[in-house]
Amino acid sequence: MALAVAVLLITFLVLLALDVPVAFCIGLATLFSMFVMVDFLPAVSTVSQRVATGLDSFTLLAIPFFILAGNLMGRGGIAHRLIALARALVGSLPGGLAFVNVIACMLFGAISGSAIAAAVAIGGVMHPRMVKSGYSPGYSAAVNVTSATTGLVIPPSNVLIIYSLASGGVSVAALFVAGYLPGLLMGLALMVVAGVLAHRRGFATDERVPLREVGRRLLDALPSLGLIIVVIGGIVAGIFTATEAAAIAVLYALILSVVIYREIQARELFDVLLDSVVTTAVVMLLIATSMALSWALSFERIPQEVGEALVAVSESPIVLLLLVNVMLLVVGTFMDMTPAILIFTPIFLPVAIEMGVDPVHFGILMVVNLCIGLCTPPVGTVLFAGCGVAGVSVSEIVRPLLPLYIALLLALLVVTFVPELTLWLPRLFGL
Repeated sequence: MALAVAVLLITFLVLLALDVPVAFCIGLATLFSMFVMVDFLPAVSTVSQRVATGLDSFTLLAIPFFILAGNLMGRGGIAHRLIALARALVGSLPGGLAFVNVIACMLFGAISGSAIAAAVAIGGVMHPRMVKSGYSPGYSAAVNVTSATTGLVIPPSNVLIIYSLASGGVSVAALFVAGYLPGLLMGLALMVVAGVLAHRRGFATDERVPLREVGRRLLDALPSLGLIIVVIGGIVAGIFTATEAAAIAVLYALILSVVIYREIQARELFDVLLDSVVTTAVVMLLIATSMALSWALSFERIPQEVGEALVAVSESPIVLLLLVNVMLLVVGTFMDMTPAILIFTPIFLPVAIEMGVDPVHFGILMVVNLCIGLCTPPVGTVLFAGCGVAGVSVSEIVRPLLPLYIALLLALLVVTFVPELTLWLPRLFGL
């Protein structure tokens, strides 16, 4: 076992250091570790089968639909309307433009289901305005990067669907509803830090918007926000499953972007579909190879070994969750969310359940952890997307990122040790 694990880790880290795409790092590392366990032909056959069967899930059909809906909403003028609404609501407060960035990213990320899309769409509009109002480029980019991750916790979220798959069937509806309060807490924590910094540095604010204009902007953005209500409301009410909700989200986004807002022309739909296909292919390849790796780890009894080691350290749920948090924060610095959830859920979840941790609570905890990793070098995908939009280097963003990063860590601790924050809404709706 030790040799197979060593081959797995060394192969993965070497390929990652050589800048090989993560999906191929995982697939090749799994294949090479299987060579140690069994003969060549059985190893190739087994890995191939696991890659194929890893995608044989009805639940996974929701992912390409949500990706397509997110792309339609991303190109459908949603970002400008959400920013206009947020500016009307909080733009006149101290640090108002930072608040606008946070709120707009939370709303757009929840609607599109993509942190990168939120960072690019909202950052592209807000960064020039923030810099013009006296915010430093690095700080503006840091606010955008950290706030973009909150939309992955607030449903609908593809990563929560993936956790449901990896956990063996935790309710997607329960996970979706459970994500609201932790996601709002993350956004609130960022806004508190932004407000304190704005007060100390005297950042400029927007002019107060008349109440009538606030109402007009709300009505303009309401159809966009309606997607969340339709999708989550339908799932919670039992009208349709998460997969069916994703298909309905595509229809809703198509009508909104093409017919109502008229931001997307019919000839542009091919490009939207092509982008969605490419993104879906990347995500599905990650899922397939990660499922093969998860099976290989189970074959070698790695989850059981890790579980026994964690229990040997301490039988306290508090200590266990702290250890899991630290490990996931480290994992998030070099691994994307999808493979991290698929690989580490089967390892950590059984131990957490044994310690009395609710699987819905643990899923939200994992996602919040890995969201923080998205804005952490060296593989922080949202970090690099935000830097690219703002035209700043990673070194410029690190220092202003620190207080916002601490705010997210404090929010993570609250989510970890106050399970009612996560479980109250699912229990309220009987999920």
